[in-house]
Amino acid sequence: MPTLTTLALFAAATLALLVVPGPAVLYIVTRSVAQGRSAGLVSVLGVHAGSLVHIAAAAFGITALLAASATAFAVVKYLGAAYLVYLGIRKLVRRTEAEDAAVTTASNPRLFTEGLVVNVLNPKTAMFFLAFLPQFVDPARGPVAPQVLVLGAVWVALGMASDGTYALLASVLAGRLRSSARARRRLDRGSGVAYLGLGAVAALATEGARKL
Repeated sequence: MPTLTTLALFAAATLALLVVPGPAVLYIVTRSVAQGRSAGLVSVLGVHAGSLVHIAAAAFGITALLAASATAFAVVKYLGAAYLVYLGIRKLVRRTEAEDAAVTTASNPRLFTEGLVVNVLNPKTAMFFLAFLPQFVDPARGPVAPQVLVLGAVWVALGMASDGTYALLASVLAGRLRSSARARRRLDRGSGVAYLGLGAVAALATEGARKL
């Protein structure tokens, strides 16, 4: 198992990376602004359920196989990009309801699933676990898989705290905007552009990400 010193260093490095907004944070903030605090927090749970998939993959060598295969990397990369572009287009082309109509919201299961899929199909996340986690693993201290799982648990705990803070702040700042039909239209357009931007990030990810 990792030493306390290793865990402390890993936690510090993880926090430094998590506080910098990335694709997952942008996704969570978009959901929080559009639907409120609960939606943002459910999205956080979905995103980090996706993190668990990457952690398990790193622990049992699947991520290493992905990194070794240019074809597999490309497939995951473009699947993720296509899904994000689909979300963006859906937001941009959706018709706006009447001024006094209720806001259409996604269900919690849907929010959770979308967050999970966005993170599972994010090749940069997979490459991060491949490049970052091994630096804190010491084969001399026992089997590698349990060490990766412990480090992954630290990542998820800190990630949920960090991303949850983003979700709460975004929902508070967006409260007044959601009460306006005009603002809702702007939020839909902004969300659509954000998703398209995430899709572009995923599509432009290259195998060089493995060397981060």
